[in-house]
Amino acid sequence: MGGPRTATTVSTRRRRLVPWAVIGLWLAALVLAGPLAGKFGDVQQNRAVDYLPDSADSTQVARVQDRLPGGESTDLVLVYHRDGGLTDADRDTAARQLTEVGDAYDLTGTPRAVPSADGTTLMYPVSSTQPGQDEEARNAFVDGVREITDGGDGLTVEVGGPGALQTDMGKVFETIDGTLLLATLGVVTVLLILIYRSPFLWLVPLAVAGVAASMAMAAAYGMHELLDVTITGQSGGVMTVLVLGAGTDYALLLISRYREELRRHERPYDAMRAALRGCGPAVLASSGTVAAGLLCLLAADLNSSSGMGPVGTVGVLAALVAMTTLLPAVLVLLGRRVFWPLVPAFGSTPKARRSLFAAMGTSATRRPAVVLAGGAVLLGALALGVLNQPGNLKQEDSFTDRPESITAGQTLAAAYPERGSQPITVIAPADRAAAVLDDVRATDGVAEAAAGRSGAGWTEITVYATAAPETAAETRTIEALRTALDDADGAYVGGPSAQQLDLADSQARDREVIVPLVLAAVFVILVGLLRSLVAPLLLLLAVVAVWGAALGIGGLVFGPLFGFDGTDGGLGLLSFVFLVALGVDYGIFLMHRMREESLAGTEPQAAALTALRTTGGVIASAGVVLAATFAVLTTLPLVALVELGFVIAVGVLLDTFLVRTYLVTTASVLLRRRVWWPGRLSKEPEPVTPQRQPEPV
Repeated sequence: MGGPRTATTVSTRRRRLVPWAVIGLWLAALVLAGPLAGKFGDVQQNRAVDYLPDSADSTQVARVQDRLPGGESTDLVLVYHRDGGLTDADRDTAARQLTEVGDAYDLTGTPRAVPSADGTTLMYPVSSTQPGQDEEARNAFVDGVREITDGGDGLTVEVGGPGALQTDMGKVFETIDGTLLLATLGVVTVLLILIYRSPFLWLVPLAVAGVAASMAMAAAYGMHELLDVTITGQSGGVMTVLVLGAGTDYALLLISRYREELRRHERPYDAMRAALRGCGPAVLASSGTVAAGLLCLLAADLNSSSGMGPVGTVGVLAALVAMTTLLPAVLVLLGRRVFWPLVPAFGSTPKARRSLFAAMGTSATRRPAVVLAGGAVLLGALALGVLNQPGNLKQEDSFTDRPESITAGQTLAAAYPERGSQPITVIAPADRAAAVLDDVRATDGVAEAAAGRSGAGWTEITVYATAAPETAAETRTIEALRTALDDADGAYVGGPSAQQLDLADSQARDREVIVPLVLAAVFVILVGLLRSLVAPLLLLLAVVAVWGAALGIGGLVFGPLFGFDGTDGGLGLLSFVFLVALGVDYGIFLMHRMREESLAGTEPQAAALTALRTTGGVIASAGVVLAATFAVLTTLPLVALVELGFVIAVGVLLDTFLVRTYLVTTASVLLRRRVWWPGRLSKEPEPVTPQRQPEPV
């Protein structure tokens, strides 16, 4: 009797020690990672030039400017304006304040007043190399100039220009991480309380998700330091949403299966082992799909997009590891009581309830061809809304609440219609600077050009176009300059508007490269999981249709409802990557269960309905949570993030309640066993020939 009792004792000890050991390891990792996570916000790069590839002309200009005497310059434009026309006192105020600015900071040259033709505005271009590349020093310079320059009694004074825009943009991104984390946690908390109907259970996955977010930030910081991965405010915000959204989805699946297993197993440890064996493969496959889709972004030309790939992947993997190790350990130690008041007792059976998804599936399969055709027409009609999308998003339209640098630019555009207010920068070899300057002045669309700093073999030439910034006319001027200054001159054309032009070119190239890569990567994973060619194609067609419809809905509301004047150039690619990778997750859960039913000998229609009935509730809960977390992005003050969050949230909801429930189910019913072609499930089972009974003698 000693042998069995000893084995039982060892097994009991293991059940008790393993969860504590897992929690101990996580606590140690959190202590080590905490300081690194705190530095995550410090390494974010949010200048437009940081998004661009090194090969872009405007990137080369920025790199050379860093090497000129004084380093990178901070360029501002001080705008003095009075609607009825400036008075002599206004001009005296402007001159006095410019003197104070010059006394307080080392300026590059003496600011020269440029009056508007209508006499309402004075523009003073101001530049300083004193802040250099230090972001805090640049912000202090901009804020200091704003404190010195003030109006009153009808005189408005605004500080604009590229340097002020960078400061305003940086301040917005500084608030994103904290605001986004708190808002997302709040949304997930409310949804988990509604889903679990328990005063305690919601705390567990939420706390684990918070730990995963901290670990993801630490890992992303380490990648930046070791591998020079570009981290932007956008990628940091998306990573936070992915950790909390995807992590909560994994928790919903695991806890749902764990609740079932607690009715079959007496000990929570055994129930959790069974739950992990049951849903673990699906969770691993879904997270692998998301990671594969995100890693395709490494092929992007844009630094911001290529950096988002590994940053987002780290977030997904952190959520996966936390939800499959830390969450189970905590749940096992807490035992059944964590589910109070709906505690799943050992040996009990859940109350029989009428399944909403079973009813929806049954209604869809009565006339599957009509339902499938109607759904396809609806998605196609919604996708036509893409034609109503506003044009490319300009920098001045990038904020939902326009800061001072943007309003200053608008004032300048109205007061100086005959010339641009934002400089174009040309960097020329010092020994050819004079010839390049002549070529620049001779270019159509150039209002003014002057040579500036020289050093390190280069000369900086500041150019003003006759057209307003980021207009078609200014774009033609930039392109004309690049044509006139051919490779023989060795000159580069940059500046804020040129950066936006290079950004659009890189985004177009990335769409052509990344979209097929994502489709191929996801297709290969689905083929390996489902052992079929038709089922993966069906899922990919479904998520692509969802993506088109979500973008179309965005086109119908961005301008008319939200009042946006443009669409971010990266919206199409990023929304495609996320909707395809995340949308296929829910398809994996549904089709994998359908395949299990088919392997058990269930007929195709019954297999589809069973899969929908058993997975529909969990998929719906997960879809709502994921959509809500991305919808939090719509509360941020940046138009690009609002658009991205809206499109992904709408796409996830379409995928969850229309495509997954009706279209994929009806298509599977219509295809029958052909959905598993060319696998063995696609073949009709051979009829069983009854044994011939012997004739009576």
